[in-house]
Amino acid sequence: MNYEKALANATKILKGASIPSSKLDCEVLLSNVLKIKRENMLVNLNKEINHQDFINFNKLINRRKKNEPVAYIVGHKEFWNKKFKVNSDVLIPRPDTEILVEEVIKFTKINSSLNILDIGTGTGCVLLSVLNERKKCYGTGLDISKKAIIVAKHNAKIQQIKNRIKFINSSIDKFYVGKYDLIISNPPYIKSGDIKNLDKDVSFYEPEIALNGGYDGYSKIREIIYRSSVLIKEKGKLFLEIGYNQKSEVIRILNCNKFYINKVVKDLGKNNRCIISTKI
Repeated sequence: MNYEKALANATKILKGASIPSSKLDCEVLLSNVLKIKRENMLVNLNKEINHQDFINFNKLINRRKKNEPVAYIVGHKEFWNKKFKVNSDVLIPRPDTEILVEEVIKFTKINSSLNILDIGTGTGCVLLSVLNERKKCYGTGLDISKKAIIVAKHNAKIQQIKNRIKFINSSIDKFYVGKYDLIISNPPYIKSGDIKNLDKDVSFYEPEIALNGGYDGYSKIREIIYRSSVLIKEKGKLFLEIGYNQKSEVIRILNCNKFYINKVVKDLGKNNRCIISTKI
């Protein structure tokens, strides 16, 4: 059997299981099994697949058929042009979250020497991406999950940034260390009752602790803003990712904690996604 037929059969299986982007998923999974770039595979579709690779490919297709995210199956996800290790202990990095990185870069000078705190660091993708762009900055990644910290440390080591970053296993309400020029956070902001209604890829596989924002979706946001008001330096900036419908309430909470709103940024789908504010 050649690559083309293997892909066609697998795509049919995933379409039958109502998996979105079935064709692309199959191409990514087969290229992973073959250990070649997807582009190289697609220009060699007539090449025969060996028996063991075919067996391994079918195992991955069966996992995807059950809604397991492709990123968890292959063990990595691209973010800000870098490859990040991911597993079921961490939220999969999303393209919309690159907005946080983009805005930090816009608000800082290339030679800035800043102390940055990332609350709920997960894979470390946001903080590591910022440190890759700002070579003189230092970062602290905070996460309540010990397993997430292990993943983030691995990513820092692979990207050779471990000398400018440290990771701490703690919840934000128990964290009292240091004063920061910038604070970044992509907090859990999904209402507890809404998690079950998310795509199965998310609700079945991604860590609930990284999604659950409490009964109203604001419990972690409130904690982060309150603690940030203490941890951040005067005139320091807070970069906060939010849900598409949370702008007004988050601005109210920020104002109550003496933050001035600089900017509200929309995501790729034109939804409100990031609020940038300054401590006054």
